[in-house]
Amino acid sequence: MIYETLEIVKDQVSKYLEQKTTDANLVVLENVSKYEDPDINTMSDKVVLSLLNIEEETSLKNNPNIKVKNGETIYKNAPVNLNVFALFSANRNTYTRSLTAISFIIEFFQSKKIFTQTNTPLNPTIPALENIKEFRFIAELYTPTFEQLNYIWGTLGGKALPSVLYKISVVKIESDSLVEKGKPISEISGILNNNMP
Repeated sequence: MIYETLEIVKDQVSKYLEQKTTDANLVVLENVSKYEDPDINTMSDKVVLSLLNIEEETSLKNNPNIKVKNGETIYKNAPVNLNVFALFSANRNTYTRSLTAISFIIEFFQSKKIFTQTNTPLNPTIPALENIKEFRFIAELYTPTFEQLNYIWGTLGGKALPSVLYKISVVKIESDSLVEKGKPISEISGILNNNMP
């Protein structure tokens, strides 16, 4: 669901930027550390969306995962709930166009923070989104310190580009495998002993 979430975000931001700049398909999902690689030309004059980090949302870690379906109780392991850190880097042909793109991205997320299947139409041309029925995640601006920002771009191995970082939470990953099945408890029977001394 990480890839699918980033595809949804990429598609939504790209549509917004197209309205504002008239440039179609401006956002690409790529590893920004390779933007200077001469063999990869997909990032030239684009906004590059890259996965920067993943962390588990520990506050949701111990929720039970039990469902009753068709008269059977189904036990599954708890889903893994993730926070995904997505970096938007503007690699436009001019610095001013890069700054404008970053401003429009911030404007987009200011107007839309919560993404669900009801408020976000999925792009039918993206095959990875065909089987998604239900989703919900929230995008929040994440501001690293200057030291963290220096470390990020040092790790990416390139010169810093105008960029903005978003924390996207909660991305749920859940397998279809069952732990156990059983009949639900529908009644309790027994003899109550009231003759205690």
